[in-house]
Amino acid sequence: MDFSFGAEDEELRGRARAWLTEHLVGPYAHARGLGGPGSEHEQVDVRRAWERELGRSGWIGQGWEAEGYGNRRLSLTGQVVWAEEYAALRAPGRVGHIGENLLAPTLIAYGTREQRDRFLPGIARGEELWCQGYSEPGAGSDLAAIRTAAVRDPSLGAAGLFRVTGQKIWTSLAREADWCFVLARTAPGSLRHRGLSFLLVRMDQPGRIEVRPIRQMSGTSEFNEVFFDGAVAAEVVGAEGDGWSVAVGLLALERGVSTLVQQIGFAAELERVVRAYAASGAPDPVLRERLVRQWAELRAMRWNALRTLGAPGDAGAPSVAKLLWGGWHRRLGELAVEVRGAAASAGPAGWAPGVPYERGLDEGQRLFLFTRADTIYGGSDEIQRNIIAERVLGLPKESR
Repeated sequence: MDFSFGAEDEELRGRARAWLTEHLVGPYAHARGLGGPGSEHEQVDVRRAWERELGRSGWIGQGWEAEGYGNRRLSLTGQVVWAEEYAALRAPGRVGHIGENLLAPTLIAYGTREQRDRFLPGIARGEELWCQGYSEPGAGSDLAAIRTAAVRDPSLGAAGLFRVTGQKIWTSLAREADWCFVLARTAPGSLRHRGLSFLLVRMDQPGRIEVRPIRQMSGTSEFNEVFFDGAVAAEVVGAEGDGWSVAVGLLALERGVSTLVQQIGFAAELERVVRAYAASGAPDPVLRERLVRQWAELRAMRWNALRTLGAPGDAGAPSVAKLLWGGWHRRLGELAVEVRGAAASAGPAGWAPGVPYERGLDEGQRLFLFTRADTIYGGSDEIQRNIIAERVLGLPKESR
């Protein structure tokens, strides 16, 4: 396959680089490289303002199959070019990516025209942020085990809106989000995939929604528990009781151009680990071979991502991608501490007992701790292998 970009793409690359260079000034310059997995807590207010800056220039929603919402449509290769330049210049981690890359395409595919008109402009302007209410205690990789319930409340008016009660967990950006899309059980007594609905819930409901940060072993708290106590759901996306189809459709949209952005971040992390190895002064041929292997595997992941972007019907592509990058990133975290040897067990110079734990960790230590979860969150490796076996290879389903 030809993985090169055309003249039009390169012209866009120049415009994207020029816009980013012009706008990444002041507080945005200080937020470069901040945010993203493992550091979603960093400079949230500045990154939220940056989201609005992107929206004013139409850089949000480039891949939507809908125009007229303040977004500029780009070709698939154009989206890759923008994503590469964004990552290369270390622009702030996006706080609006859940709304832009998950909720918006889902509304375009399954929502009504009224829902698109109501929610897409706010996302495109960078003014409304979203979080995802899927996982629950006991319903993570086995998402069909959801117990959060929603019942219609006639007192809410003729629309017959729902009240949602239950708990979600591992919810990224729940403290910052204005809205949450929630998978809940709307048919009492229903089991597994049946009787679920895809609901839109506003987060600003005092006394009805509580968000509790989850402290991780890295010391940060970007994930949250969310408790719903009769919270009002404003909309149902798709048919009532058909939420599983909508939820699965959304998950299929979760990995695409964003995978390439992620890989540029991975490349920067790998470069820092290589520099640490070079500075160690004690070359180890085994570690050197492993670092070379990491580099080669990252290149292969990039080519695989580019190949699958043009094949949206490939049912196993998202699972293959998750298996590849999850294991790769976890191994990189292990290398980040191994290249430092015994020094990796101590805090950086100047740190002392009594200083908050997370401030006693250097970049490599944080990478090691956070990447322990890479093969679990977003669908564990075991679940991804089941999907590939059943949906791609046609093997018999696991007995229950």
